[in-house]
Amino acid sequence: NINIGWPGKVHDARVFRNSGLFRWLQEGIYFPEHKITVGDVEMPIVILGDPAYPLMPWLMKPYTGALDSEKELFSYRLTKCRMVVECAFGRLKGRWRSLLIRSDL
Repeated sequence: NINIGWPGKVHDARVFRNSGLFRWLQEGIYFPEHKITVGDVEMPIVILGDPAYPLMPWLMKPYTGALDSEKELFSYRLTKCRMVVECAFGRLKGRWRSLLIRSDL
């Protein structure tokens, strides 16, 4: 899913909240009843977000505030996973510089 047309200074969470993907996830159109097995645990497919994103059943974000060691470890690992995705987009923009400028095509 691709969403373009927002100014660069608008936070990702706001763009996401106003996207078709957000609406489809809310309506259960994406990932309806799909589950994956990690180890011996079956879990739903989720999207990873930073603390600014809204907490939703299909969106996982790190804990905030005063945390015990278990929640702190969870938040650290979740953020580490999200950074892999952010780095991938950085590499895409570095490889295809045309993604950084407006295209009239």
